[in-house]
Amino acid sequence: MNRAQQQLRNGLGSLIARAGRQWRRALDRRLHPFGLTEATWLPLIHLARAPVPMRQKDLATSLVLDGSSVVRLLDALESSGLVERRGENADRRAKTIVLTPLGLSIIDQVESVSREIRDAVLVGLTGEEIAIATRVLELVCRNLARLQDDET
Repeated sequence: MNRAQQQLRNGLGSLIARAGRQWRRALDRRLHPFGLTEATWLPLIHLARAPVPMRQKDLATSLVLDGSSVVRLLDALESSGLVERRGENADRRAKTIVLTPLGLSIIDQVESVSREIRDAVLVGLTGEEIAIATRVLELVCRNLARLQDDET
């Protein structure tokens, strides 16, 4: 591997982290007038985009958070009237988490702002470039998950 390739490899992790932070900050700034922060809008998006209702454990996995953090997060979202836990089980962890009508109306605003930011961020990229970047980042995420699994 030549020096230029090594420099690219060395900087990739920082670049990915910086892009993620800048993207989230852009969303945070645009969603602040709605009273939303990343701690609020990000789990709502994950819940809304999930193909099936999520449980606490599923949400924790999708947000890459530990269970205790998700409990506090869900308690806050539930007390704000944005989500509710449903199910027969007394164990709150086993209940499904659903968006309330208020949560669904907030998601409409979040998705609208998210589309605007995404369109602005991806200006100048072709469909092929986006597909390549997606494949690369999915592989990076799989490798990171494998590392995490190896540590447990």
